[in-house]
Amino acid sequence: MQTMYDLGKLLKRHGTIIYTRDRKLDLALMEDELRELYAMKLIDTKEFQEGLLILRKEKTNLN
Repeated sequence: MQTMYDLGKLLKRHGTIIYTRDRKLDLALMEDELRELYAMKLIDTKEFQEGLLILRKEKTNLN
């Protein structure tokens, strides 16, 4: 997983589609969903860490 698109596919594979027209809110919701998937052991540690890294890069690019 290397891009926001890949992260979106991961979330979609688990039944989550996030789009609110507010990019900052979308990123926050994606992070919450990612953390929840990890807590429920639906994704492994590598996917979780890669997802967080992608989200942090995207948040940095917005600012």
